[in-house]
Amino acid sequence: MAYSSRERVLAAINHEEPDRVPIVLGVSNATGIKMKPYREIKRLAGISAPDEYLYQWPELGTALVDEATLRRLKSDVRGVRDLEPAHVLARNRARPPHSDYIDSWGSGAMEIAPGEWFPGVHPLRDATTIEELEAYEGWPDMRDPTRIAHVRAEARALAEAGEYAILATPWLLFPFERAMAMQGLESFLLNMALHPDFAVALLRKNAELCKELMGAFLEELGDNVDMIKIGDDLGTQSSLMMSPKMYREMLKPIHADFIRFIRERTKARVFFHTDGDVEPLIEDFIEIGVDILNPVQTSAGRMADLVSLKRNYGDRIVFCGAVDTHRVLPHGTPDEVRAEVKRVIEALAPGGGFMLGAVHTVMNDVPAENVLAMVDAVEEYGRYTG
Repeated sequence: MAYSSRERVLAAINHEEPDRVPIVLGVSNATGIKMKPYREIKRLAGISAPDEYLYQWPELGTALVDEATLRRLKSDVRGVRDLEPAHVLARNRARPPHSDYIDSWGSGAMEIAPGEWFPGVHPLRDATTIEELEAYEGWPDMRDPTRIAHVRAEARALAEAGEYAILATPWLLFPFERAMAMQGLESFLLNMALHPDFAVALLRKNAELCKELMGAFLEELGDNVDMIKIGDDLGTQSSLMMSPKMYREMLKPIHADFIRFIRERTKARVFFHTDGDVEPLIEDFIEIGVDILNPVQTSAGRMADLVSLKRNYGDRIVFCGAVDTHRVLPHGTPDEVRAEVKRVIEALAPGGGFMLGAVHTVMNDVPAENVLAMVDAVEEYGRYTG
């Protein structure tokens, strides 16, 4: 039976076996491609398309992948995204060259080398009290209509075409990542330990603002969405950024509330992105309503044991990603990439419940030949025989 891309994705997230493993690539920052490999992919594929940036954000460095390239990459998903308010986009386009990029929250990125940007602008870096949160004047207007003015038409057009699954990817950064953007990683983790009341207040403030945008975003989408991406990077290469106890006490209730908010407004599946070794929290994610876990960072601790992940959780959560971007994609040969794709599919694909992609964004050190080898290997190794 021939499946459309959308049918293929829906079967997989329903833990059924479609004709082949779906591919999720190029539709959000978490599943995206940086500009350098994107240009090279276009060159190899003979595709002529402009170099545009995801979220109209050049400093992010992630490409807005054109339709012809998405088809060459065999991506079964298309994205619908929000934008920063029009006045923020205009201000950043007009700022002096090489000056800091400042987003609608007052946080941002600085240029650390020509064309390389690092999130180093933290407006609440030294804050430790709730009073300082209340005094901050830089909180964003999440009701600015220019954030989502395009969403309804884009989602409707994709839904009417009916060819691809729709992944809605509002650029929220989510409560924990937004707290790190506002304070810096070290400052906020320290505050979680030393000033927990302040830390929770900041997380809750962020979550309420995120819910404002999410509510309006979902209203514009209507029924024209299959998956809604949220996420917080909670892991490192070898462990969690916080203890499971701290997560369950401070952050899990906020995640649970946000997912409950989403589920009250849409039937779309919850696609949760978190890097690192988060295996100790997978049961928690399942409990609070996460449907799809991305990116399955196979270079990180217990996330490397794909057989155990599938055995322990594979009937209750969908895995998305899993092709290593730490060693194999950037440094392997095309044959090694194909072997990695085969290994990942053999472990995670049986019975459905798996969508293949790179572990997070395809970075500038990944050869285009390896990206094409990855997606082409799915045709060879990802076919179901039912």
